[in-house]
Amino acid sequence: MVLLFRLLSRWPLWSLHLFGALLGWLSWIASPVYRQRFRANATQAGVPPAAARPAVAHAGRMAAELPWLWMRPHDEPLGARVEWRGLERIEAAHARGRGIVFLTPHLGSFEVTAQAYAERFAASHGPITVLYRPARKAALRELVDTARQRPGLAAAPATLAGVRQMLRALRRGEAVGLLPDQVPPEGMGVWAPFFGRPAYTMTLAARLVQQTGAAVVLVWGERLARGAGWIVHVSELPQALPGAEQAESAAAAAINHAMEELILQCPGQYLWGYHRYKTPRHTAGVADV
Repeated sequence: MVLLFRLLSRWPLWSLHLFGALLGWLSWIASPVYRQRFRANATQAGVPPAAARPAVAHAGRMAAELPWLWMRPHDEPLGARVEWRGLERIEAAHARGRGIVFLTPHLGSFEVTAQAYAERFAASHGPITVLYRPARKAALRELVDTARQRPGLAAAPATLAGVRQMLRALRRGEAVGLLPDQVPPEGMGVWAPFFGRPAYTMTLAARLVQQTGAAVVLVWGERLARGAGWIVHVSELPQALPGAEQAESAAAAAINHAMEELILQCPGQYLWGYHRYKTPRHTAGVADV
């Protein structure tokens, strides 16, 4: 698998995206379960089929661009491939000096947002630490565990040790990144509405903010056509998160609402096939953070 990723990482980005689009549609054709979930989730969000349909190809592009993002040489920066919109919001958050919690949905290229931040800000404000779920398959575990480790970017597993790693980073005034629309393990979330349907939603983001006073910044990476690169969109929460004295479900609902607004900006690049409404899996030892 590592050898395959290294080989694909040498392909031009446009060819990976072309291959990925084909891969996305082949997955659509081959899996009735995927098609059903994709349509049900988009319908639940009120997104018309024509607006959601491009997400079939973009799901494949997201997978196909990973070798290039993860395994290209460290001295090959994203550079001109990334355009920033709302960069001043990150600079304002850094001016507070209390760390940043970046929230990114499964929209566009969420991998590129962390790398773009690392290249631009790590030298002056320290690395960004991103939360990830370790791969279940042994063949992929080493690849996933090491590929995200790039200059200015650290990866923290979704375990108690990983959460503590993120807390330490925030207390140093650094940044961390989360995908709050990812279903957390049992005990690490609450049920909150997501596009009008209860979804098990992580409480970690709100806890990190409450324990450190970090700023919350929303970010997502829009994938451009023909391998031209990405636009990194930066925005603020529509409203401040409820305080610690209020129910965790209120904070989870507020974050879900913010993710909904981002997703509806570009429904053609959201992972509608993600099993967002599933019952969480049981994992011991990480609930009492």
